[in-house]
Amino acid sequence: MDVNGIVKFTLRFLLTAGVTFLSAYILHVLEYWTQLGEVDNLTGAAPLILLIGITVFLLILIWKRHRNGETSTIVLSVMSVIWILLFIPALTGNWYPLAQMPAADLTSPDLAIYTPFTEDSQVAKLPAKASITIFKDLPRLDGATALYPVYAAFVNAVYDEESYTPEVSLCTNTVNAYQRIITGDCEIIFVAGASEKQKQAAIDSGAELVFTPIGREAFVFLVGESNPIDGLSIQQIRNIYSGKTAYWHTLGWNDGGKIIVFQRPEGSGSQTGLQGIMRGLPLQKPQPLPDESLIGTGSMMRQISVTWDGVQPALGYSYRYYATTMYPNPAAKLLAINGVYPSNETIADGSYPFSDYFYAVTNGQPIGNIKQLIDWILSEEGQYLIGQTGYVPLEG
Repeated sequence: MDVNGIVKFTLRFLLTAGVTFLSAYILHVLEYWTQLGEVDNLTGAAPLILLIGITVFLLILIWKRHRNGETSTIVLSVMSVIWILLFIPALTGNWYPLAQMPAADLTSPDLAIYTPFTEDSQVAKLPAKASITIFKDLPRLDGATALYPVYAAFVNAVYDEESYTPEVSLCTNTVNAYQRIITGDCEIIFVAGASEKQKQAAIDSGAELVFTPIGREAFVFLVGESNPIDGLSIQQIRNIYSGKTAYWHTLGWNDGGKIIVFQRPEGSGSQTGLQGIMRGLPLQKPQPLPDESLIGTGSMMRQISVTWDGVQPALGYSYRYYATTMYPNPAAKLLAINGVYPSNETIADGSYPFSDYFYAVTNGQPIGNIKQLIDWILSEEGQYLIGQTGYVPLEG
C-alpha cells in the first residue's frame, strides 16, 4: 500500500471511529443502552432505528469506492440526509401534527372560597392576631392556582382590611404570574420554579428574578383508582415520558393496554416540574388519544380517571396539595416513587424524590413592605399558615 493509500485508510478509520463513537454517545444520552428492554413500541424505537440506519449509511459511504455520478453513492447520501432530518422529530415522537392538548384546564377549583376578609373564607387563620400589619403600599400579589390559598391566608393575616382591594391579590396562574412579575405588574408571585423559557424571558427583559423558598411541596403522579400499579420508579417515568414505554404490561399490568399519557401546557408549574424530572431527555409530544372526546373531559385531575376499553389507563401529574385538597378526584390515586409515598414526613425529610421548594419570587431583591411581608412569611407565624393550609413548612 502506497503512502496515499495509507493516508486514505487512516482517514477512513478515524472517520469510522468518530461516527461510531458519536452514535454510541447519543444512544447513551438518550438512555437506550440501559433501557433497551423497556422499549415496547415503534415510536419509542424510532430514534434508535434511525440512528443505527444513519450510522450504517455513513460507514458505507466512508468505505465504499466512489466514482463520479455513481448512483449508489447519490442514493446513500440522500438517504443519510433524509434519515438525519427524520431523527430530529423522532426524538419527541412529533409525527402527529394534528395531536391536540388543551391550552389550559377546562375546569378548575373555586378560588372564591379563599377570598380574604370574607365571612365564610376558608383560608387558614392564625390562633391570634399577626405580629405585623401592613397598612399602606400593600404588595401586589399573584401566583399559581394551587398556591392561592396560601398567599390569600397571608393577606388575610397581615394586610389592613380597610386598605385592601381585590386587585392587590390576584391569581392568574403560573404562566401569567411570571409574565406579570417580569413586566412589573405585580411585586411578589407565589410559584414553583421557573421554566427555562421563563428564565430566558426575564433575562431578555432585564428582570432579575429572586427566588425565596417559603415551603415544601411534592410533585406527584396519579392514576385511576382501579389501576393495580401503586408505584413507579424515576426511570420508569422517564421511559414513559420519553416514549420508550407505551404499554402498562411493561410496567407489570398485563391488562392495562396502552398508557394514556396526559401533559400540561408549556410554562405551567407542573409541566416545568415534569421537565425537571426529564433532565434534558427529550419529552414526547402529546400523542393522539384513542378518542377525541377524552380531550374534553376537563382538567387533568378529571382526565386521570377516564375509562377506556374497560380499564383506567391514564397517567398524569400534579402537585400534591392541588391533587389531594384543592381539586381532588376520588377516582384517582397518588403513586409512590422509588417505593416512597408522598406524605408530609417524606416531603419534609426529602426521602420522597420529587419534593421541592415553592417560592416567593420578586423582581430584584425585596425591599420595603415587600421584604417585610416575605420576612414575616419565613417567621413562625407565616410558616404556621403554610402548614395549616396543607403544605409542608420549611422546617417540616
